[in-house]
Amino acid sequence: MSCTRDEPPETELAELQCHFTWDLKKEDTNITDHLTRLEQHRDLYLGQKSGTAHTHNSLAYVKYLLGSYEEALTNLQKSVELTKDCYGDNCDERLIVTYGNFAWLHFHMKQYSECKSYLDRLKEIREPKPPVSTSVLYPDVFGEKAWALFKFSRKYYDRAIECFRKALELEPERGEWNAGYAIVLYRIETKCTSPEDSSAIQQLRRAIETNPDNDELKLLLALKLAEFKLFDEAEDLVERALDKSPDSPHVIRYVGKYLRNYVQTLDRSIGLLKRALDVTPNSAFIHHQLALCYKKEKEQFREHAESQRFLNLSISHFEKAVTLKNGFIFAMAQLAALYGEHGQIDRADEMFQTALFSAKEKNEGLQKMYLYYGEFQQYRKRCQPLAIKYYKDCLKMAPDTPDGKKSVKNLTKIANKRLSYNTNDTRALGIQEFIEQITNGKQSIAEECEHVLESTCNEK
Repeated sequence: MSCTRDEPPETELAELQCHFTWDLKKEDTNITDHLTRLEQHRDLYLGQKSGTAHTHNSLAYVKYLLGSYEEALTNLQKSVELTKDCYGDNCDERLIVTYGNFAWLHFHMKQYSECKSYLDRLKEIREPKPPVSTSVLYPDVFGEKAWALFKFSRKYYDRAIECFRKALELEPERGEWNAGYAIVLYRIETKCTSPEDSSAIQQLRRAIETNPDNDELKLLLALKLAEFKLFDEAEDLVERALDKSPDSPHVIRYVGKYLRNYVQTLDRSIGLLKRALDVTPNSAFIHHQLALCYKKEKEQFREHAESQRFLNLSISHFEKAVTLKNGFIFAMAQLAALYGEHGQIDRADEMFQTALFSAKEKNEGLQKMYLYYGEFQQYRKRCQPLAIKYYKDCLKMAPDTPDGKKSVKNLTKIANKRLSYNTNDTRALGIQEFIEQITNGKQSIAEECEHVLESTCNEK
């Protein structure tokens, strides 16, 4: 390996457009989980050369973060090979990100001659173009950056949306960018009163137009339409996707989710998800979906033996999902709730604590965690003070969400029950005052009243 003392200036490297300059921070993701998902995507879409070329770029950066520089180089070489197979040898503009990654990786390996050679290649690509706003002239840069941000961390979704929009402004018919934009909108959209107001539905329709063979997009649209009870179109999309891609794990998992949530045919959903596990046995998502199906089955049986059997199956698949995906917050919370239902209170509490820590660390799903933990304290541990605390924490985060409204309902129920015994109950009156102030947008007043109330109760 060649190595010279002529180290390239980092200012020149910093101007490159690649994973090394996009501020992809290791602490913003679960790196092992991210690696697993990238490897699964690579293996499932081996025939789609353009998409897997991008995946190899992301894999190279993750391998670099993990200190596996040679594996990172191998992935970059594979990205070049797939891109050339897809677009021919005259495709340097599509390799700008890859060449930038090569330059940075060789720089970190102290292989400065190789680093400079890639910097020179990038200069040659840019030379025929005007020097101003160079990146605008290369829509592939925006597109690949969007996908990299989207896959790396939920914290980067807003940045990913911005990049997808810029890429689509330059090439509005590009299928892979329409698909990515649709998926990220599907992930973030929560408040819509009608399908006409749903940006996700509009973009999913657009994405399907430009990706007519992508059955995952059809299922995401079906799930969105079902939210608004548009079941005829939704079920037609489900049937079409399942007919064309009966063995695709991604298709089957979304079909299973649709059936479990909207059709109530749990046996069919379970059968499909089991079939998906035969293809991808280490999919935390599919194990999670199976666990939810068995949990729903359990709720339909009054007979103890059958209920217990489905409870055990649900716990088993939740445990598998948590094992396969470290930091799977919602699966941990749901597993903890089932441990509590199973009488394993200490084990449940420990799992809740782990989930809460992960939610706070990732700043993800924290409001729902407060609600779940409040319900656990109220109904399993019979600890009303802690239940009240976590319901309040949930409510303070956002009173208008379903979780916030559920916390209001639970707090009101506690307050009313206390007042039925004592109309002057200080804590119950404080809860009512707290709810009123929070729901009226007066959080600082609510927190001040809460502090005074706690001091008064402690003095007593």
